[in-house]
Amino acid sequence: MPLSPPQTPRRALKSIHHVHGSEVSCWSYPAPASCRGVILAVHGFRGDHHGLARIIEQLPDYTIIVPDLPGFGSSTPFSGVSAHGAPNGAPEFPASTGPRHDVAGYGEVIGALRGELGLGPATILLGHSFGTVVAASYLARHPGSFGQLVLVNPICEPALEGSQALMSRAAGAYYAAGARLPATLGEALLRSRLVTDAMSLAMLKSTDRATRAYVLDQHRRYFSGFTSRSTLREAYAASITATVREVAARINEPTLLVVGEQDELGSVPAQRSLARTFPRATMRVIGDVGHLIHYEKAPEAAALIEEFLGARHPWVPRGMPRTLYPGDGRRNGPRQPDRSTERTRTS
Repeated sequence: MPLSPPQTPRRALKSIHHVHGSEVSCWSYPAPASCRGVILAVHGFRGDHHGLARIIEQLPDYTIIVPDLPGFGSSTPFSGVSAHGAPNGAPEFPASTGPRHDVAGYGEVIGALRGELGLGPATILLGHSFGTVVAASYLARHPGSFGQLVLVNPICEPALEGSQALMSRAAGAYYAAGARLPATLGEALLRSRLVTDAMSLAMLKSTDRATRAYVLDQHRRYFSGFTSRSTLREAYAASITATVREVAARINEPTLLVVGEQDELGSVPAQRSLARTFPRATMRVIGDVGHLIHYEKAPEAAALIEEFLGARHPWVPRGMPRTLYPGDGRRNGPRQPDRSTERTRTS
């Protein structure tokens, strides 16, 4: 029998924030004892705050704030887009009078939360998957607004250019069909459990039965939590075109890339190339996992995040990239100073 998803034992405080007509639901998880820092986290495409529960659970010394992005989870869309489609046979996809549900639009949510929650420049900004693009793009446009950047499964190359271009084209056809079909059929296709399970199984790498059951259950519960086909269409278009690579060179804050060794949406060589683009990046690779680090390898990811946040990150001259293997001191490549360090971790 599938396991019920374990809920974080930490107390959550829910707040509502009005951003361009959207009622943004936001969950704050205060550190129960002494607080080592505040993390603002951005979830990925078709997700909500539930997707980061396992990482939240593993970082008890940090206060963590996670909004549901507009149009997903408990948050309503930006103004101008209906949550249930247009009534009386009108077109379902009206021209939006507010921001689009894309990278720039979701950046508006980060800016609003910074002001309303009083998040200072020492706050840590974290993103997963599409959330890495949102987070990195915001920090590139607003340098100094956050102290450090953490990217889990960063999007390093456009979906149609990567090693899984065929899978990306199939996903594109699926979303196009969902948008063009009559409302009832389109909604049924986009919320199909069969399709959701197929996507989950395609990304899963763990052979542990409990982990696989947990991932399937989470996606069944929350993967269809979008408010309308229009918001989903806008967010999907952004998710397959925008990348972290486009803004990396403009981010001077210390940055951690937590990479899955088998990530279909960003190979290790492509992620290494991305890491070299940042002025101050550290790249860590977790073995035996793909794009679902937040589900399958949350304890390992949290340990890497804690290590990074507890370390100093001085400026160093740019040199040749190197790979460090913990415990044996071996280096691949010339022994030159480097601004991008990759450590490989297998588990």
